[in-house]
Amino acid sequence: MATEAPTRNDLAAAYGVNLEELRAKYALERQKRLNPRKNEQFIEVTGDFSHYIDDPYIEVPLVRDAIAEEVDAVIIGGGFGGLLAASKLRKAGIDSFRIIEKAGDFGGTWYWNRYPGAQCDIEAYIYMPLLEETGYIPTEKYAHAAELFEHAKRIGKTFDLYPSTLFQTQITELRWDEDADRWAVTTDRGDKIRARYVLSASGPLNRPRLPGIPGIASFKGHTFHTSRWDYGYTGGHSRGEMTGLADKRVAVIGTGATAIQCVPYVARDAKHLYVVQRTPSTVDVRGNKPTDPDWVKSLKPGWQRERMDNFIATLNGVNAGTDMVDDGWTHLFHDTMTALRHPDGSAIAPDDLAQAMEIADFRKGNDIRDRIARTVTDDKTAAGLKPWYGMFCKRPTFNDEYLDAFNRPNVSLIDTEGRGPDRITETGIVFGGVEYPVDCIIFATGFETGTAYARRAAFEIHGADGQSLTEKFATGTRTLYGLATHGFPNFFMMALGQNGFKPNITDTLDEQASHIVQVIVAAKAAGKTRVEVTEQAETAWVAEIRELARAGRPYLETCTPGYYTGEGDIDKGLLVDTYAPGPIAFTKVLNAWCDSGRPGLEFS
Repeated sequence: MATEAPTRNDLAAAYGVNLEELRAKYALERQKRLNPRKNEQFIEVTGDFSHYIDDPYIEVPLVRDAIAEEVDAVIIGGGFGGLLAASKLRKAGIDSFRIIEKAGDFGGTWYWNRYPGAQCDIEAYIYMPLLEETGYIPTEKYAHAAELFEHAKRIGKTFDLYPSTLFQTQITELRWDEDADRWAVTTDRGDKIRARYVLSASGPLNRPRLPGIPGIASFKGHTFHTSRWDYGYTGGHSRGEMTGLADKRVAVIGTGATAIQCVPYVARDAKHLYVVQRTPSTVDVRGNKPTDPDWVKSLKPGWQRERMDNFIATLNGVNAGTDMVDDGWTHLFHDTMTALRHPDGSAIAPDDLAQAMEIADFRKGNDIRDRIARTVTDDKTAAGLKPWYGMFCKRPTFNDEYLDAFNRPNVSLIDTEGRGPDRITETGIVFGGVEYPVDCIIFATGFETGTAYARRAAFEIHGADGQSLTEKFATGTRTLYGLATHGFPNFFMMALGQNGFKPNITDTLDEQASHIVQVIVAAKAAGKTRVEVTEQAETAWVAEIRELARAGRPYLETCTPGYYTGEGDIDKGLLVDTYAPGPIAFTKVLNAWCDSGRPGLEFS
């Protein structure tokens, strides 16, 4: 006689999940954190706050004459995205290009983010691009910022990109010249560059933001943003030894991915540290370790791409073989997927799948909270650090020192339960009627998302009919495959959205750069000077993206606010415009589009 399949309640009980209790708790914690101002609760770093984006790492300001020239392409940004695009142009025999970078060197994220403890949160062997091409192997599984910055410079040297790059230069405007089929690019140094193509690789998270806490401008002590770490004030370096903090009371505002990494170092070096929290992060095991030399000896050509593909396949449930990366990300998948099977090994019926996935998510959340309870000795602090939301509402974090930092006598958690501090005074931070005096405030408050593309880029883009990109995207992003948009010929975007979301952003950037360069090569081979997305193709893709996204909205609507969910405005969140079937399915769509002659792109 066949055994009756376990019910949803049987499955929940087997994994110690109380569905009704957890649903109610998640909803309550979400409600506490909803701010009617959404993205408007943050301050733009302009005017009196513009110093928060000044470059503290420039030792010798650049002095040069303005440039007037014509090139095949301008690449905006010298981070890994821009470097990948430039390297692929170089490989394709297109050498007439300029990289324009506001920083003093290559690196992008890893030029700016030099805060103590900064590391990649994706395994370095798959995150650091072009390892085989540069002949480099990372020294550890999760490389620290200094090594990542050096690798960016290594790529620049390997592909001879330094002579083609304008550093310490900010674009002020892009304007399409209809008669010449070129972009007119102007900069803050008086440069006038005419480019056939523009590849924008300035990154989705690049412009620092500040919280709109009342009194923020009144503080008389020292302040800085983590992406502009002030070692002149703290002393030390990216591995700590910040002797300048030995007699300082410091507040770190924010508990996202950046704070998770820098808090242990500030805790070690400061007289006292207050960690000011709106919403806690999920913090799982990191498990960093040195690179095994025997493993390095075993590598064969093509190993990095194979490992990248294995990682994304594992995260998407299509890898039936070895988990090559075997880290917190892949374990997160394994831990949740184990709950998608009944304890007796029988399959989950399709109608029960959504409920099974909810149970899996709750189960992993319980594991995260149990780890906090085991690690943090003070019960009130441990309770404040527990996240109550779905595992994919915010970017998961992995760290082995963050939770332990709260066991130090000089570290205090100010848990604002989603409200943020009441105000900032001349001498400290006030919450719940208590003022906490501090000498220094460090803003670990992330980067702008959900704001206008041109605002994040810090310049406007005017297309074929004079329309600005801000106007074009006023009611939402509109692209074909996240690569280009109608009305803006020869203009390509990287890491914007409307594509397949990969936690490993450099994998996405590599895929996008490859397709963009292939389009440019195809246009040149055909003797064409203009490439533009048709309005019909764009409209169809946007409709498909948004229709498919409807299935994921119920989950996002249960999430506490954050940049994944547009601070409560899901339509401005990072995930709403991604291809719901996943990155592997999206890659198949993109490759099929390429193989069929790229319908929806007009070459003229």
